[in-house]
Amino acid sequence: MDAVWLARLQFALTVGFHYLFPPLTIGLGWMIFGYQTRFLKTGEAVYQQLARFWTRLFAVTFAVGVASGITMEFQFGTNWAAYSRFVGDIFGAPLAAEGVFAFFLESSFLGVLLYGEQRVSRRVYWLSSLLVASGATLSAFWIVVANSWQQTPAGYHLVNGRAELTDFFVALFNPSTLPRYLHVITGALVVGTFFVIGVSALMLLKKQHTAFAERSLKSALLPFAAAVLLVMGAGHMHAVQVAKTQPAKLAAFEGLWETRTGAPLLLFGVPNAETEKTDWEVGLPNGLSLLVGMSKETRVQGLKDFPKADRPPLLPSFLCFHLMVALGGWFALLAAAGLFLAWRGQIAQNRLFLGAAALTLPLPFLANELGWMAAEIGRQPWVVYNLMRTQDAVSAAVPAGQICISIALFSLIYALLFGVWLYLLRRQIDHGPQPVNV
Repeated sequence: MDAVWLARLQFALTVGFHYLFPPLTIGLGWMIFGYQTRFLKTGEAVYQQLARFWTRLFAVTFAVGVASGITMEFQFGTNWAAYSRFVGDIFGAPLAAEGVFAFFLESSFLGVLLYGEQRVSRRVYWLSSLLVASGATLSAFWIVVANSWQQTPAGYHLVNGRAELTDFFVALFNPSTLPRYLHVITGALVVGTFFVIGVSALMLLKKQHTAFAERSLKSALLPFAAAVLLVMGAGHMHAVQVAKTQPAKLAAFEGLWETRTGAPLLLFGVPNAETEKTDWEVGLPNGLSLLVGMSKETRVQGLKDFPKADRPPLLPSFLCFHLMVALGGWFALLAAAGLFLAWRGQIAQNRLFLGAAALTLPLPFLANELGWMAAEIGRQPWVVYNLMRTQDAVSAAVPAGQICISIALFSLIYALLFGVWLYLLRRQIDHGPQPVNV
């Protein structure tokens, strides 16, 4: 058994499971803030109901997210000791900032949302919802900063085989920080807004709390449509940045072998690493060059520009990226259909749309996971791009057998934790909205 591969598998397992929850809390946090804002302005009881109901589901998700996130950082010191020594001076600041400035802000004011409605004024309660959403969003910023530095390292110098910080702000706003952060946050908004739609659709299909569910579904349609448009824009910005700073990754995403101007945008095909060609290729002429450089004369590097040892794993990078894009197209179609049916006053009665929304409920989570996988797999074989290879980052003292045992234990614990999360969500959904007392 290969200890490097097993360490990567364990990290993928723990991060992939944890990443189910932060996007949902970010997206739901802003939906709850929207409901609280409408309640503060209008005094309409339905917005109080909406805020209370989705706050309960937010709290369940937040708790499971915290529990699942603890194990990730421990792995830096166990399975990835060489990596931790190399980046410790860089990573310390953003990870500490995430805990001090973001996590405690979110968790403290979540307590006010859960237990303070009758103890504080409406304005203070509204402010608490803003601070919870802001804390969740700010928490993601510091994590993205740390991960972005791995993608596009900046603001450092090498001393005795370690990366030492020379300029905090240059490292903080390295070339990929803002594009990746915007992509992450807009993706989270898609998850949170569609979670409201999907759960509401399930309630309508089961004829549970129908009046509340219809209002809830309608309230999320426009935010969902806006989030889909925003994530497409952020994704384009991110792709432009990748073309400039990680050209091998973009070439793997697009199955582009030859460096060229007028590079086509691949519509269909399967890249073949053995023949160094893309089989059954169907492309939009000049499309990729236009997208990343706004000109068909834009030169895009192909995979053959890079030594084979420096190329990303081809098929996983390609498939993760294209599946993510395909899901984005489906979300846009579903948003358009939902808005049209709501305009016609037929959305709550259209069982085809409700069924599609219910079946789509897990897909925004999947799209976020695929985006993360594309970014991380596409960075390989580097753990820190062009500075440190993944195979050189593991802990020499941790044998493969011990990693196998921990993977099995984590899998069992996460399966139980996931089951508990689903059970608690279902119980809250079946219980329905609380009565209001304006």
